[in-house]
Amino acid sequence: MNRFTQAVLCAAVLLAPAAMAADLLPVEDFARHPPLSMPRLSPDGQYLAVRWDDGDSHALVVYRISDMSKPASMLHLPKYELPLGIYWVASDRLVVEKGKEFGSLDRPVYTGEIIASDVDGKHQDYLYGYEVRFSSRSGTRGTDRGFGFVDGLPDKANGHFYMAATSWSSHDTSALYDVDASANTRHLVADIGIGNMGFLIGDDGRARYAYGRNDAFNYVVYHRENDRWKQLPPSQIGGTFSPVEVAPDERHIYAYYDAGGGPASLVEQDESGSARTVLASAGFGNVGDIEWTALPRQPFATTHQTGVPQASYIDPNLPAAKLHRALSLKFPGQYVHFVDYSEDGGQLLFSVTSDRNPGSYFLIDTHTYKVRKLFDRAPWIDPAKMAERRPLHFKASDGRELEAILTLPPGRTETNLPMVLLPHGGPIGISGDWFYDDDAQFLANRGYLVLQVNYRGSGGRGEDFQEAGYLKWGTGIQQDLIDGVRWAIAQHYADRSRICAYGGSFGGYSAMMTVIRAPGMFKCAIGYAGVYDLKMMYKKGDVRESRSGRSYLTTVIGRDDADLDANSPDKLADRIDVPVLLVHGEDDQRAPFAQAKAMRAALDAAHKPYEWMSRPGEGHGFYNEKNRVDFYNALQAFLEKHIGKGA
Repeated sequence: MNRFTQAVLCAAVLLAPAAMAADLLPVEDFARHPPLSMPRLSPDGQYLAVRWDDGDSHALVVYRISDMSKPASMLHLPKYELPLGIYWVASDRLVVEKGKEFGSLDRPVYTGEIIASDVDGKHQDYLYGYEVRFSSRSGTRGTDRGFGFVDGLPDKANGHFYMAATSWSSHDTSALYDVDASANTRHLVADIGIGNMGFLIGDDGRARYAYGRNDAFNYVVYHRENDRWKQLPPSQIGGTFSPVEVAPDERHIYAYYDAGGGPASLVEQDESGSARTVLASAGFGNVGDIEWTALPRQPFATTHQTGVPQASYIDPNLPAAKLHRALSLKFPGQYVHFVDYSEDGGQLLFSVTSDRNPGSYFLIDTHTYKVRKLFDRAPWIDPAKMAERRPLHFKASDGRELEAILTLPPGRTETNLPMVLLPHGGPIGISGDWFYDDDAQFLANRGYLVLQVNYRGSGGRGEDFQEAGYLKWGTGIQQDLIDGVRWAIAQHYADRSRICAYGGSFGGYSAMMTVIRAPGMFKCAIGYAGVYDLKMMYKKGDVRESRSGRSYLTTVIGRDDADLDANSPDKLADRIDVPVLLVHGEDDQRAPFAQAKAMRAALDAAHKPYEWMSRPGEGHGFYNEKNRVDFYNALQAFLEKHIGKGA
């Protein structure tokens, strides 16, 4: 080896740590809120409505497609409130479902309010909700104290929409209205004596089905026959029957269906349930997202809810399928989703997302095939610097096949890595997926392998799999997580001596419970906005405030006090043998601050080491970006202290 070669190799070795350090991205990149999201294209293809977020407040913003440099109008909402549903009812008028978001771990909660605005921000009106005094018809809407949501739109925009509503004074009834969003008038289309129902509506305005979970947390489906509602028996519902849309011929419907309790397929059938044809088969997981043609809408492709999403074409010869395939080839390694068409089908809004890309939005002219990029959801994120997320399968100790998602730190070997177990929240009906994840990407950027397990009870795999998590919060679910860690060690992904558990909400509960159930496996545990006392869920927090919420608790955690105590980390604190970090918002309504204080008191009583971080004004997970940065810094420091720096 000559001296020049030696010098080059030495320089490369010396530069490697510096290059790796340069790839350590600012914490702020993972803590920031996307400024624009949830775009919707107007029927004439001239405007784009989006949800806007400046980290402190939200608004509905409308841009003229020809000039995206400045908004055409902006409708600001009060603090914590945000547009949860955006619908164009005409090319010059929008309808918005309002929601509230009290923390980063919360799925935003619908408030049941619906407002409307012209495209220029004028003629704003309050169409439904408890703040009836803001309505143009406040004098005659005194009974509008209830929960309403947009349940459908006519195929051709005519200024109207369909609204389902449950009144608080008669919560055992769901009503469906045809609403004129400009005149703020409505007429009743259908009603049924059960609350919280959604409706399947044809383009003729006729309600075909009512479906949803009743106050007993039972899923029910009703079919309307001769203007009377008939409940479908279990033999017709099977394990899953969820109506999706009425077919263009107005005689058939599309639905998710499974005869047993396994993953659901997409089917086409007549209204009675006969002549059922499977359009897309389920595999390991449910058929998930559906790709639709322009009007008259029909499904042309689907994906599965597990694994890396890939389009499965129902009819590959349809023009929409050919266009989707061509666009997918232009964005290898990413998923293309058709979001919205203009009414004439000439303009198509589509998104491109992946495990590394939080999302980019484009507009294509379907006649000239000219593509225009509109915006990136998180423009500061460089996908080339993000980590691969790899879905894999493993067998739990009872033989059940489970999905694990590994996020692999970029530029490192894939063996014997320090690892963070990151259980998802929920837990019932929620699942982790392949797409971009802030927590996982932050930890991987710091050199940690991240393991996420879709344990029993998770969504996406059918009713039987979901119900397998009922009454198993502290037992079967925790065993699945522990089995996932053992699998990662056996496959030599993880260094058995450098493993920590971290999670938010139910994930915070699991961070404590896995440590309790598998002593010696973990070196530390981080609980973020966690639930630590199961009995307290019946006394504090917003889940218990509705009949359906109380039925949910009875179904999924049970009412036996001894069992609840036996599966509550604050009652088992003496078994925690690792350092703990507790993080909580002091205004959390989902997992009240009292949960964290109970866990802290239990650790004090058991003389166990822990660190503490709380913030006033924060709800279920920190929303303020400065607090999020502080949390990520504390998380990184805690991991480095107890399992060392990342690879």
